Amino acid sequence: MFGFPTATLLDCHGRYAQNVAFFNVMTEAHHKYDQSEATGSSSWDFQSSFRREKLEQKSPDSKTLQEDSPGVRQRVYACQECGKSFRQKGSLTLHERIHTGQKPFECTHCGKSFRAKGNLVTHQRIHTGEKPYQCKECGKSFSQRGSLAVHERLHTGQKPYECAICQRSFRNQSNLAVHRRVHSGEKPYRCDQCGKAFSQKGSLIVHIRVHTGLKPYACAQCRKSFHTRGNCVLHGKIHTGETPYLCGQCGKSFTQRGSLAVHQRSCSQRLTL
Repeated sequence: MFGFPTATLLDCHGRYAQNVAFFNVMTEAHHKYDQSEATGSSSWDFQSSFRREKLEQKSPDSKTLQEDSPGVRQRVYACQECGKSFRQKGSLTLHERIHTGQKPFECTHCGKSFRAKGNLVTHQRIHTGEKPYQCKECGKSFSQRGSLAVHERLHTGQKPYECAICQRSFRNQSNLAVHRRVHSGEKPYRCDQCGKAFSQKGSLIVHIRVHTGLKPYACAQCRKSFHTRGNCVLHGKIHTGETPYLCGQCGKSFTQRGSLAVHQRSCSQRLTL
C-alpha cells in the first residue's frame, strides 16, 4: 500500500498495522512526507512527527495499552465478558465465540461445527484419512501435530505431567486430569439407563454395551465377541497358548494377570502351612 523510506518505518508499520487509529496517522504522515519530497524540503522530521501524532491517538475499543519494549506501546484487546486480554484482535474474536457459542466453520461431510478454521481442517482429516505428521522413530502417522508429540514420548520415555498428590507422571495432560479423579472421587460420566457413574468417558461407553448388548470385538479364531478390546485380546491367548503371567513361588503361569493374583493368594497359604 505504501513505500517506506527507512527500515525503521517499515518495522513500526508492522507493529501497529492492526490499529485503525495508527492507520490514519500513517496516512497523514506519508502525505506530509510525500509533500516534503516533492518540494525538496528536508526540514520535516518524519519519525519524530509520527511518534508525537501516534501518542495523541487513542483507540476506542481497546481497554488498555501496555509497554512491550522501550518507547513502544502495543494494543491489548480485552474481552468484555470475562476480562481476558489478547495481543491480536483475531485471538479476541476467536475467544469471544466461547461466550457466544458461535461455531461458524461447518464440516461439509458430517455437519459438525467449530469455532476456529484450523480445528475444522484438523477434523476433516477424519473423513479424508490424511495423516501428515509422521514419527521419525517408528513411522506411525497422525492427523494432529499434538498427537505426534504425545506419541513421541513413548520413545523418549518423557512424562512431563506429574500428579501433585502422588507424584505419578503422565505423557499428556488429559491422562493426568483423568488420574486426578482417583484422588478426588469425581465421576462425571453417568449412565442414563442405571445411574452408574464413571471417572472416564471410555468406561461409560464400555458399560453402556452391557445394556445394548453390543460386542464389537470378535475373535479372529472362533468369532466369539466381546464388549472390550482387552477382553478379546485375553481370550485370544486361549488359542495361542500364551501364558505370560508367571507365579514366582511355584512356577505356574496364566493367561490373565487377575488369574495369577487369585492363584498367588492360595499359593502363599499352601506354602505357609
